[in-house]
Amino acid sequence: MKKISMVINADDRLGHISPEIYGHFSEHLGRCIYNGIYVGENSPIPNTDGIRNDIIEALRNIKAPVFRWPGGCFAEEYHWQDGIGEKSLRRKIVNTNWGGVTEDNSFGTHEFMRFCELVGCKPYINGNVGSGSVRELSEWIEYMTSDAESPLTEQRKKNGRAEPWKLEYLGIGNENWGCGGNMRPEYYADVYKRYQTFCRNYSGNKLYRIACGSSSADYNWTEVMMKNLDSNNVDAIDLHYYTMPVWPEMESATDFDDELYYKTIAAANFSDELITRHSEIMNRYDPEKKIGLVIGEWGCWHKVEEGTNPGFLYQQNTM
Repeated sequence: MKKISMVINADDRLGHISPEIYGHFSEHLGRCIYNGIYVGENSPIPNTDGIRNDIIEALRNIKAPVFRWPGGCFAEEYHWQDGIGEKSLRRKIVNTNWGGVTEDNSFGTHEFMRFCELVGCKPYINGNVGSGSVRELSEWIEYMTSDAESPLTEQRKKNGRAEPWKLEYLGIGNENWGCGGNMRPEYYADVYKRYQTFCRNYSGNKLYRIACGSSSADYNWTEVMMKNLDSNNVDAIDLHYYTMPVWPEMESATDFDDELYYKTIAAANFSDELITRHSEIMNRYDPEKKIGLVIGEWGCWHKVEEGTNPGFLYQQNTM
């Protein structure tokens, strides 16, 4: 009998899959943050510094690489100073985007960064461009990443964090074509350039600056962004895509037939065309591919389950 052998060279590589494509997105929406990730230090649910131990374990087990916070639409009404310091003194707000519930800001910068440390993932902070200010975002970055002697770093130390955090991913605005300000791409491009100018690299920290990208197949948005930006002022643009019919004609997540199942699969497969066509536009302006394409939000979006707060967007996910 002829012996057949095979040699496998583990050093041969066809390509590299960036671990960040398995990243996650969190927002102050429904039970994502409160009761989902965070229950507080006094909760009977086992926790570490208020963060649920079962969530920490689950995310560590799947090696979650990066988490985006605080949004989403919520990011464009989030003011970071509301979420630091003594929790009983933090300013309460109404979450006007998602359900009109009271947000007590007990989960803020320190809690999110602690969550990332416990999970072992990189933080991705989404800055407020829609209702915030250049100064506000600039000072948030200094608060988080600087080790210089300044009022902001002293404030951080007073709040319990002596050493600065490392922050790589910074989103400068979110969905600014919609809930982030209903801006035209030409206007947002100018706003983005202004904001990023004051997003400094402190104490050896290097920011990866992410601009708001298009909604689904809005190729004009990408065209305008690439005409007005270059690799000196942006590192990536952020595309968002959900597999759903035209709003508000939402369909049930659980009551579906074969036709709807395949319709959903086809809609998911459309993401391949989106990536290809947006990339073609980007490559015309950036042939060396110095600017990356980030997909910051994606997934199925179905009709809200009956009997739940419609502002929580609760859906029962299925296969």
